[in-house]
Amino acid sequence: MTNPILSDWATPFEIAPFDDISDDDFAPALDEALAAHEAEIDAIANNPDAASFANTVEALEAAGRQLDKVLSVFFTVAGADSNPAREALQREFSPRLAAHFSAISSNKVLFARVADLWERRDSLDLTEEQARVLMLTHRGFVRAGAALDGAEDARMKEIKSGLASLGTQFTQNLLADERDWHMELSEADLEGLPGFVVNAARTAGKEKGLDGPVVTLSRSIIVPFLQFSPRRDLREKAYLAWAARGANGGDTDNRAIAAETLALREERAALLGYDSFADYKLETEMAREPAKVRELLMAVWGPAKARADADAEVLTRMMQEDGINGPLEPWDWRYYAEKRRKAEHDLDEAALKPYLQLDRMIEAAFACANRLFGLEFRQLDIPLYHPDCRAWEVTRNGAHVAVFIGDYFARGSKRSGAWCSAMRSQAKFPAVQAPVVINVCNFAKGDPALLSYDDARTLFHEFGHALHQMLSDVTYESISGTSVARDFVELPSQLYEHWLEVPEVLREFATHAETSEPMPQDMLDKVLKAANFDMGFQTVEYVASALVDLAFHEDAAPADPMARQAEVLADLGMPHAIGMRHATPQFAHVFSGDGYSSGYYSYMWSEVMDADAFAAFEEAGGAFDEERARALETHILSTGGSREPDVLYTAFRGRLPGVEALLKGRGLAA
Repeated sequence: MTNPILSDWATPFEIAPFDDISDDDFAPALDEALAAHEAEIDAIANNPDAASFANTVEALEAAGRQLDKVLSVFFTVAGADSNPAREALQREFSPRLAAHFSAISSNKVLFARVADLWERRDSLDLTEEQARVLMLTHRGFVRAGAALDGAEDARMKEIKSGLASLGTQFTQNLLADERDWHMELSEADLEGLPGFVVNAARTAGKEKGLDGPVVTLSRSIIVPFLQFSPRRDLREKAYLAWAARGANGGDTDNRAIAAETLALREERAALLGYDSFADYKLETEMAREPAKVRELLMAVWGPAKARADADAEVLTRMMQEDGINGPLEPWDWRYYAEKRRKAEHDLDEAALKPYLQLDRMIEAAFACANRLFGLEFRQLDIPLYHPDCRAWEVTRNGAHVAVFIGDYFARGSKRSGAWCSAMRSQAKFPAVQAPVVINVCNFAKGDPALLSYDDARTLFHEFGHALHQMLSDVTYESISGTSVARDFVELPSQLYEHWLEVPEVLREFATHAETSEPMPQDMLDKVLKAANFDMGFQTVEYVASALVDLAFHEDAAPADPMARQAEVLADLGMPHAIGMRHATPQFAHVFSGDGYSSGYYSYMWSEVMDADAFAAFEEAGGAFDEERARALETHILSTGGSREPDVLYTAFRGRLPGVEALLKGRGLAA
């Protein structure tokens, strides 16, 4: 029988037939798809005709369609609904895939054809988009080591394979630590917790087969527990478990993996002639060089630390008023910050949360996309990979645009965090294909599911990435959607967060779960006024992580990353009661793959632009200004990686922004 993964998908919108696919299908499908791709690459490399853009670059763009199908399905379920079989397959597949793509990038005959085209590029009569794809293709080969020979070439292949295996193991270790730990709560332990926290804890207990409530290491449960539990001993126990993920000793400890990863990255950069891995990685980003990244981060660090230090003094006094002496600890900060928020802004998250229903926030994200870009959403009834998933057809003026899938709830089989991916990216070559886009989140289940304000912001953030994929309008898949510089990719997502704070959006969609009444005006005012509350804490925990990431890759690879982390934090004067947002053993952005290595700063780099970009709407006709929305789609959301990001942003805004917009947006400006 034909493998269901490789067959023609006779499903609505050619969505993967998840109900026909079993775990046993993945390995044979990968074998067949790899062989097919190898044959395609061999045919391109050994084409007897002289190299042309069509028979080389476009042929590379068209190759690997079977492999794309296999990988899109497998990595979707491996990340969002893992199990022991899928984890074993991931460990098996990672080095094989690394070897496969390394063989392509080091294929000397193939690279010679690409290099020949690059040398003759001015005489090829290419469109602007084709010239861009040729440049990126040539650059990709060079940066992957295609120009290396002999022992250096062989060593580069070994490094890539090693990094792929290490990244997979890091991810699986972190998932295991998050899945295996929980803290059971007695009825007495629930005292002082608002109803939504109690309900989430009871639901988590049921999912683990227990009769009573539990605290897990899912952010959607542990953070509100740290905010609201008056039991300092339980907060400490929960926080220490959360902070220790990936550093508990034994088979799931990530510290040695981090050290080996950094050493291999350093060697990889040296083989390619770079002074450091950060120099190598940042060459293709907007920042271009480590010094510019450090300049941005340190410009923000000073004001943020000053704010955090002042806040720590206030929270310490509050703690002392409760009869607790000694220093403010990391498991104290969120609890006393929440009490302070309630006192100073009269804003109680327990009272706020019923107004932030998941379904209504999804509607809000869709409604904003409709007003800005004319998109419409129709729910679909199709088989997906998990019962929690939902799907919508996205149309504009009656024409199909995309399929959007939302997978919103936390579960033990899902890795932590939130992300957007495309099971199929937009392209017009070799045939027109509409995107299939997924948002994956980790919100606590409930009936109805209620979000914190941060959760709602996350939903809008990931949907901003989805819009970048759905509104893409380019010819070649390699530059489609979010295929842009890492420090530009967060612009659409962070920019879209701003629409959550538009008063008319909250007035319409923030309705009470029981009464359906809209959020009262005084509460709405308090929410918006408190938007920058505790921003010192939030900025310090983020910037500290970004600076540690930069230090790991800017300098010689540390034999002991934990010691280097401690050194960086000490030099910064890291506040005692604030932990890094992602300590090294759980820093999946940096160690699960190369995506954000040397690049965790990119959220802040993009924030410089998103604050300035939303100001462009405010300076025009408001949040839903038609001309600004049209410019945003034309110059950023539809263009993918077809031009350099600074060119795209300047086309939208007329200039590049400075850090002042970010500091003002975070309430950190003097």
